[in-house]
Amino acid sequence: MRIISAITNANPAVVTTTFAHLYKSKTIVRLDIPPACGMQQANQMTGTIVVTGSTTFAIDIDTTLFDAFSVPVSPAPYINTCAQVVPIGESNDTLSAALKNVLG
Repeated sequence: MRIISAITNANPAVVTTTFAHLYKSKTIVRLDIPPACGMQQANQMTGTIVVTGSTTFAIDIDTTLFDAFSVPVSPAPYINTCAQVVPIGESNDTLSAALKNVLG
């Protein structure tokens, strides 16, 4: 899992993580977003990603009309208030991550 620092209101949404995610395009991920972060419409949604940078990826979810995402400033971000992205699978036409541990 990786901690999310930003999610855009766009189609597709762009997710930014707090450090390099090491994901590959076509990985299927789930968004875990606690209420303190807003954008509850995307909580528990899954989508396939396209990697756009070491800490960013586009996900095939339209968040255009969702509430804004924000990282709460108080209380200090603890694991129960941090939004997370969790890989749950991959497109079966790649299956590269299934053959080796790409998350280190």
